[in-house]
Amino acid sequence: MGELTEKAKGMANKAAGNVKQQSGDPDTRAEGRAQEGKGKLQKAKGEVEGVVGNDV
Repeated sequence: MGELTEKAKGMANKAAGNVKQQSGDPDTRAEGRAQEGKGKLQKAKGEVEGVVGNDV
């Protein structure tokens, strides 16, 4: 996948995770924290792909 695709997916996961963290349910909040973390990693992967190309 391309740099922009990974960055977009990362931002979407991060945003969805932030919304879930506002829930009153502890399980949903935990899921939101995990999803936000996944989004951060995806965004970082996109940034790395931008530097080294799509060979990552």
